[in-house]
Amino acid sequence: MAKYLYRLGLWAAKSRKKVLLGTLVVLIALGIAALSLGPSFSSELTIPNTPADKAGKVIGEAFGAAANPSAKIQVVFKAPEGKTLESAELQTVITDTLDAIGQDSGVAGVTNPMQLKNLSADKRIGYGEVSFKTAAGEVTEATKETIKHQVDIARNAGLQTETRGDVELSKGGEFPVEVIGIIAAFIILAITFASFLAAGLPILSALIGLGGGMLGIVLCSTFIEIQSVCLSLAAMLGLAVGIDYALFMITRFKQQLAKGFSVQESVAIANGTAGSAVLFAGVTVVIGLLGLSVARIPFLTMMGISSAFCVITTVLLTIVVLPAILGWMGHKLTPERENKLFKKSKANKQKASSSKWGLFVTKRPLFASFASIILLAVIAIPFFHINLGLPSDGTTKAKDTTERKAYDLLTEGYGVGFNASLIIGAQVDKPAEDSSQAIAKIQAEIGKLPGVQSVTPAIPAPSGKLYLMTVMPQTGPDDTKTKDLVKEIRNFSNETEQSDHIQLLVTGTTAMNIDIAQKLNDALPVFAALIVVLAYIILVLVFRSLFIPLKAVLGFLLSLGATLGFVVFVVQDGHLLNVFGFPASGPILAFLPVILIGILFGLAMDYEIFLVSKMREVYAHTGDPRKAILDGVRDSGKVVTSAGLIMISVFFGFMLAPDAMIKSIGLALAFGVLFDAFVVRMTLVPAVMSLMGKSAWYLPKWLDRILPNIDVEGESIMEEIGKKKNKKIA
Repeated sequence: MAKYLYRLGLWAAKSRKKVLLGTLVVLIALGIAALSLGPSFSSELTIPNTPADKAGKVIGEAFGAAANPSAKIQVVFKAPEGKTLESAELQTVITDTLDAIGQDSGVAGVTNPMQLKNLSADKRIGYGEVSFKTAAGEVTEATKETIKHQVDIARNAGLQTETRGDVELSKGGEFPVEVIGIIAAFIILAITFASFLAAGLPILSALIGLGGGMLGIVLCSTFIEIQSVCLSLAAMLGLAVGIDYALFMITRFKQQLAKGFSVQESVAIANGTAGSAVLFAGVTVVIGLLGLSVARIPFLTMMGISSAFCVITTVLLTIVVLPAILGWMGHKLTPERENKLFKKSKANKQKASSSKWGLFVTKRPLFASFASIILLAVIAIPFFHINLGLPSDGTTKAKDTTERKAYDLLTEGYGVGFNASLIIGAQVDKPAEDSSQAIAKIQAEIGKLPGVQSVTPAIPAPSGKLYLMTVMPQTGPDDTKTKDLVKEIRNFSNETEQSDHIQLLVTGTTAMNIDIAQKLNDALPVFAALIVVLAYIILVLVFRSLFIPLKAVLGFLLSLGATLGFVVFVVQDGHLLNVFGFPASGPILAFLPVILIGILFGLAMDYEIFLVSKMREVYAHTGDPRKAILDGVRDSGKVVTSAGLIMISVFFGFMLAPDAMIKSIGLALAFGVLFDAFVVRMTLVPAVMSLMGKSAWYLPKWLDRILPNIDVEGESIMEEIGKKKNKKIA
């Protein structure tokens, strides 16, 4: 593989104009195609065939709504202090507002609070409903603007008016948070390379790869269902790994320049050596992402595929386009030009202290090991009371959005359980005259269950085989007690089936979210086990050792536990919410642990490969395990440190996004990289390897003969180049 990449790099450097022009043509073609077709992303996170999903389909068919995909929103009103919504003045405002909205061509119909008879106990809060003619994603901007305009008119009349539902009206005008991460990455790269030009090249390479990946995803969204969160996750990951991989390549390129190689030779060698590591590291990230499909959850699978596509695009750009860019501008990155930015005393000081951290860790391996393990274990403690769920407007929407204000008004008017309402379908096996009496009895029994605030009277379907009622819990949609209530009702269904031959079907948004969270929770152990086994096998192939991969996998589990523990500490337990900008505490995003395992696995293996591959190279030549550790920390530690800081910067930029879902993913990935790169890879890895000595590199001879030799460091290339030089000298 290294030899092929060497030839590819040499070709790209020599044919730089063709490569760059071809890349530009492809990007323009993708852009034109994506813009002409237009993006079509879904905002729904659903899992088919869960109990709530099946119940929803049965109820929809019974009441003739199965084929009705139209969206709905609630328009919530609150009367000013001292007035009620029953006053003639406010009734006129409400009627005029909803009637004006109803005249829009995209609106199917409206109902006002008086028709729905839903005024709160103090008569100050009520809500109307707006039904659209199309699904949420097809509602036009013109219709949204009509609704926002009428809502503003009602507000100007002194009536607080907010909206929430399938169609969001508060989107748009958001600051591109990616810019913050890019600026921070540029600063780190400028310090690392001591050159603004060298600092700009990794970002340029990453942006080209990211652009291709994003345009490809946008194009695919017109043909297959892709959730909008997939685009954010792919951008987050593609940008981070793109900069990191380019950093690794350019670092090796500059090292070859310093050794006297020409620009084109340096490009080819960097592509054959560092490019091999980049390709292998990218493969591990892609494997982790595609492994998300093991859960058999459609939106999670699409997240993995979208992100993997972006990573693949980034890797291809790194090993094809970046060599062309270096072939074009590499002569401006000479060591002599770099030294002008630094004083000699500073350069000498850096050279002398380059392995201080390695010396510190290897002299105190027991202390470093125990300190790292205890630190990560303590941070991981909150993980043991994790509560998984899906986002609600009360936990994900910023307090100044109309959706969050509507959520709070409904909670104020009807109780916290209003936003967690459960739809119960009572399915009668054989309709009879006494069916209504049995349903009334069941309704009364449900009302007595712990955690139930109220139950509406049962409404029969036209067939008489299904009765519909709504249960309002005493707790909110994110509360564990609401989950317990859903289980209670489903358990109660077993009793009603035996006694009355009536099955209870529980559905509604809250029930669906609970089922999705449970499905994801069930998939987590299988997925984690698969990733751990896969990581071990891959690292055995790379490092030809039984114990180094075991250490790497255990380190990954430690950093994963600490990351999840910290996220629970902040997001669920409500600590430091203002520091990180979360609107409120709430459950952990149900798919976050699975996403985190897939991504953090890939990134952890990246750092492991970058760091330990150098150690393996030195140990293979010297047989001295301590020298191998010191040289690895000295030569690769700077790259791992810079790469980790860049990753953290990019993910931190996404933490500033207003969407709490993206914010929580950014938080988890930023601190996951922090724990893994700096505590595990830069501290625990060299400390444990110091304790293990030569045994760290143990591999049975019979297994060594069987395993394929993966030349990640490109040793075969360097040997071949050395032989050619010797022949020329001779």
